Amino acid sequence: MSTTSLPTPDHAAELRSAMLAAGFTADGLLDLLGAPAYAALARSETVPALRATRGGGDGPLATLVRLFLLQQPVPYVHAATAMPVEAALADGWLRREGDEVHATVDVRPYGGPDGEDWFIVSDLGCAVGGAGGIGSREEGVVLGVGGASTTLAGITVRTPVGSALDVGTGSGIQALHATRHATRVTATDVNPRALGFTRLTLALSGAPEAELLTGSLFEPVGEATYDLIVSNPPFVISPGARLTYRDGGMGGDDLCRTLVQEAGARLNPGGYAQFLGNWQHVEGEDWHDRLRSWVPRGCDAWIVQRDVQDVTQYAELWLRDAGDHRADPEAYAQRYEDWLDEFEARKTKSVGFGWITLRRTDAAEPSIVVEEWPHTVEQPLGEAVLAHFARQDYLREHDDAALLEARFVLVEEVVQEQVGSPGAEDPEHVVLRQNRGMRRATKVDTVGAGFAGVCDGSLSAGRILDAIAQLMQEDPVVLRDRTPEAIRLLVEQGFLEPVANPGQ
Repeated sequence: MSTTSLPTPDHAAELRSAMLAAGFTADGLLDLLGAPAYAALARSETVPALRATRGGGDGPLATLVRLFLLQQPVPYVHAATAMPVEAALADGWLRREGDEVHATVDVRPYGGPDGEDWFIVSDLGCAVGGAGGIGSREEGVVLGVGGASTTLAGITVRTPVGSALDVGTGSGIQALHATRHATRVTATDVNPRALGFTRLTLALSGAPEAELLTGSLFEPVGEATYDLIVSNPPFVISPGARLTYRDGGMGGDDLCRTLVQEAGARLNPGGYAQFLGNWQHVEGEDWHDRLRSWVPRGCDAWIVQRDVQDVTQYAELWLRDAGDHRADPEAYAQRYEDWLDEFEARKTKSVGFGWITLRRTDAAEPSIVVEEWPHTVEQPLGEAVLAHFARQDYLREHDDAALLEARFVLVEEVVQEQVGSPGAEDPEHVVLRQNRGMRRATKVDTVGAGFAGVCDGSLSAGRILDAIAQLMQEDPVVLRDRTPEAIRLLVEQGFLEPVANPGQ
């Protein structure tokens, strides 16, 4: 594990003020670097940004970018114009070598959801978009902002809560988000160094302090319960726990399973737990059933598989993540063999990645939805998560007869597409498509398309079906019997929205 000492947050407020004054923010970076160089950073390519900062001269913003984001030495006199340099040296943010200073940590500007200017602090070269990408094989390295962490932040429910828990906090991104809407935030990590970075991230971002506890999974919090639990855990399915930030130290997908199964007992009534995870696709086993078995008693669940990789793709991804492809070819080949041996022993043919959301409920029959949706979505999705569970509540409380008495409206952003051969008199099928949120698309038959098209909340579902039956010369009783299932699906997937209190 890394033994490099971390800075102290004693003068974080002064350093933050200097960074903001210099324009060292997400917007400021885009203005200085330009879109192509800014985008290149996300691919861990730094040459365009280095060229752009040379063009920025010796100004404070260019100096801070070269120091903290590109990890280049800068002259002491330039650093002194950009920040309280002696305080930064004393606290350990910088180290001096002759007439130059070097950053000791990676600091990345990060824009909050409401325009907040935040900073994520991590190990040198380990912020996505930092100087070297990840590519580190040091056991205790702490990463900065990555696609997984921003994905989890985007899907998290953001209603005001009394308590929030970030399990495996890393550099503190999820805890930082939670400080906006939780009265009390607790962050845990098995790596004490990660908690040190979380403290720095919160301090440099001007956020409230959090309770920081060392330990694995829920062990540090004992029997405490929370209104919100989030975790971007070390979910990689690997042969051994080599890298703390990604390898959970349990066999196969046991860490993700344990995290999900134990979360139910740590949730307050109505509370949410939201995780990212990997899971095995095992020969002879349905992956849907595997994940359903993880859901703890007393919880609704919505599990979305976003991607699947075969075992060779998966092994290559994480070998490159650790920089093993740049090591000795024989050592790389042996590590590759180790991964494939692990998968073969567990009869794993591929690995899924996705989101898991639990909600603590008192319902006699919890709702468990496990689905695959690899298509583009619109982040943030916190409101979509809330809406999903609200729809599950509605459908649980309304049988088919109640659905026929209810009134619905077609959600505003839904469009209808007719698909068929050019010149054909009738379409082969009709597709309803959402332009927001999950951006779902679903095929509907003629009745379904006609029903959805006239749902404006003025008529009950049953009366609409009676009118359709008359137009199509069908038996209205038969149509009423067979259509509630289709209505239920359109409501569940968010195409139709029930009208509250239609009689008022």
